[in-house]
Amino acid sequence: MNEMDSSLKNVLIIATGFLFLFTAYGALQNLESSLHKTAGLGVTTLSVIYASVIVSSMFLPPVLIKKFGCKWTITGSMCCYITFSVGNFYASWYTLIPTAIILGLGAAPLWSAESTYLTMSGNIYAEKTGKLRKDVVNHYFGVFYLIFQSSGVWGNLISSLVLRQEPLQGAITKEVLMHCGANDCSLTSTSTNSTKSPAKEFIYILLGIYTGSGILAILLVALFLDSVPNDSEETEEEKNIPIWTRFLATFQHLKDKRQCLLIPLTMYNGFEQGFLSSDYTKSFVTCAMGMQHVGIVMICFSATNSICSLLFGKLSQYTGRKVLYIMGSLIHLACMIFLLQWKPHPSQKILFFLFAAFWGMGDAIFQTQNNAIYGVLFVKNKEAAFANYRLWESLGFVIAFGYSTLLCVSIKLYIVIGVLILSMVFYGIVEVLEYKKSPEISDAEKKDIQAEETDTQLEMQKL
Repeated sequence: MNEMDSSLKNVLIIATGFLFLFTAYGALQNLESSLHKTAGLGVTTLSVIYASVIVSSMFLPPVLIKKFGCKWTITGSMCCYITFSVGNFYASWYTLIPTAIILGLGAAPLWSAESTYLTMSGNIYAEKTGKLRKDVVNHYFGVFYLIFQSSGVWGNLISSLVLRQEPLQGAITKEVLMHCGANDCSLTSTSTNSTKSPAKEFIYILLGIYTGSGILAILLVALFLDSVPNDSEETEEEKNIPIWTRFLATFQHLKDKRQCLLIPLTMYNGFEQGFLSSDYTKSFVTCAMGMQHVGIVMICFSATNSICSLLFGKLSQYTGRKVLYIMGSLIHLACMIFLLQWKPHPSQKILFFLFAAFWGMGDAIFQTQNNAIYGVLFVKNKEAAFANYRLWESLGFVIAFGYSTLLCVSIKLYIVIGVLILSMVFYGIVEVLEYKKSPEISDAEKKDIQAEETDTQLEMQKL
């Protein structure tokens, strides 16, 4: 019982820390393309963030996690997010781009350490209680995303309450509405003509709240999160590994065929989230209803995402991940077909919220199951695996933000649909490979698995 309490306590602490941190960053990301429209500064900033994440994912996570452990890697990486909030106080190319690079460099180690921490904690608890590792890991990620995804509720609620103090919406004409939604193209600026930027006074209030929230996250993790036993201790064999080998660990992991096949599925995470935070918020919500409604609509997305994360994390024990992936794919496919046909209008407010809710439901499936499948398939090489996760997810973000100002929304939707279909085909191949491999594991590698479990139990007894 004490072990369960301790394990759950750490899951709650890390989840609450991410809640505070992304209450700030998540809402700020949703507003970035609308707040800084001049010369595409907002979208460019988002692209730079995720381009930096790609570079960071290639080299930093395995080295930092081995050197400092998961706890202190998370703590240090959170500090990088604070610099971005501060940079927005004086938004320009000279403040946002450098702080975006700093944030991006910290993001990959942050998420890799979080995923590694939850996976290791789940495996340790499963060994002590005799439960299945995949069930415990799924449950931990479900609890984490239940709390973490609610950050979107609080962050967007704060932005909505602050920005609604000043009217931002001008008169909406039929000509403006004609260019909203899937018809919004980069060659037309009408989509943003009905919305003016908020006064600096309200922006400063918003950024002050977000910066304080980030500082609370750092203090919570640094003071109360326990280190995972042995997560930063190295064996003699590991100490003799050259530093360049560790830097290349992310690329070496690509030798695993399953990792290569999961790349489209991982990139889809970036494509679909990038579309929501950049294109849906700007071309649908801001265009038809005004920037002050972005926060309220995204609250609906975050609340649904949060609840469904816990639900699907538990449900996967009974349905398996294949059923959930099919469900998530069908939900997102239906949502995108709907957006291609929909002509957004201020009188259809319920539709803005319904879309956000269904998109959040599908996103919850992909977020929880993608993290869980990486934790289960690559349990012996977690740091490099989750570094690849952030690498390919971030590449999806960069591509989505990169073509954001170049293509019509309808073309972007077709691209995301194509990536979704491709990712499901490749994921299906992974499941076929695992199905063929499972009988061999149960027979040929049974002794190795039992030996590994015995070693882990002995290590636990020493603690």
